Amino acid sequence: MERRTVLLSVLLLIGIAGLSAAIAIGVIRSRPEPSETSDSDEKEYDSELCHPLLIAHRGASGYVPEHTLGAYALAASMGSDYLEPDVVMTKDGHIIARHDNELGLTTNVAEHPEFASRYRTQMVDGRQVSGWFTEDFTLAEIKTLRAIERIPEIRPGNTRMDGAFDVPTMQEIIDLTKGLEVSLNRRIGIYPEIKHGTHFQRLGLAMERPLVDLLHKNGYTRPESLIYIQSFEVSNLKELKNMTDLRLIQLFAGNSALPPFDQYVQGTGLTYAQMATPEGLREIATYAYAVGPDKGYIIPRNADQTLGTPTSFVQDAHAAGLKVHPYTFRSENVYLPAEYRSADPSPAALGDAAGEYRAFLAAGIDGLFTDHPDDFANVRGSCD
Repeated sequence: MERRTVLLSVLLLIGIAGLSAAIAIGVIRSRPEPSETSDSDEKEYDSELCHPLLIAHRGASGYVPEHTLGAYALAASMGSDYLEPDVVMTKDGHIIARHDNELGLTTNVAEHPEFASRYRTQMVDGRQVSGWFTEDFTLAEIKTLRAIERIPEIRPGNTRMDGAFDVPTMQEIIDLTKGLEVSLNRRIGIYPEIKHGTHFQRLGLAMERPLVDLLHKNGYTRPESLIYIQSFEVSNLKELKNMTDLRLIQLFAGNSALPPFDQYVQGTGLTYAQMATPEGLREIATYAYAVGPDKGYIIPRNADQTLGTPTSFVQDAHAAGLKVHPYTFRSENVYLPAEYRSADPSPAALGDAAGEYRAFLAAGIDGLFTDHPDDFANVRGSCD
């Protein structure tokens, strides 16, 4: 996809969505809420959407720098059912979309001499990280920064849009989504991930309650609302269960031997591998609606990087009453299983992503996270 065309298209989409936003807010807030549902009615959730669900990972981040209004708008135009923002907190308590609290990889903060003194090193989730951190910046300061491509060596074309977009707030993403619902004439959900929950709680910037309050204020209040809240931690999801009726999703780190960081801090000894057992999944079902595993929990790779034999993870999760939304599907060779890579040796070359999608669809998944929403939309086909 030619990047200049992409940029013009997404700017037009944002403009149209912005003009539609006021109408959208009125339309969606005036729409009757679905009636109460019992456990037996859960199959009706997302009934207005296509299936399996297409979740735009950080927006259409294969084409536009991640976590920008441009990436989300393009993802919606490609047929995404849900837009996925990772959320972190600013110093003054605003929720913004970044994959991490470190700003250097995804913004031009390094080009701002007025912020040079804020470069520092700290521990985040047990890892030493150096850079500029969202918790050291007010929202007004964040808004002086511009987004850049996270992985320019893999997506050099995206760098042509470096600086085109700022860092959006969660409220701006909600407003954009409501505008896109009107302009595209269909329902679109939001799938926020709480990043570094324990870290922000320690700073007095816990985002669980502010996120729930923001979503509720915007009319997302019920299990049927097109919202999932996700986390790699456990304790905050259990807290959220007592705060909201919105659906929750337990994420699983790629390294199953690791514990969720909150469980490490608490010394429980719980690991993702234990959580992935039938017993662990039944426990998750007491507080979550779905699970988001790394793809390897479902179809591990062989030593030669081809796809191996599917595990029982999907069947075990379904038996526990959980939906399964694995991450992350990407169309570049460097991320694909060996049998689906193209002959072009370049890491950025696109391979046969459709082959990988079909393998996971055959495994019975209920949705997936992808950087290239159009590729999955083509495989999934029309839902008319």
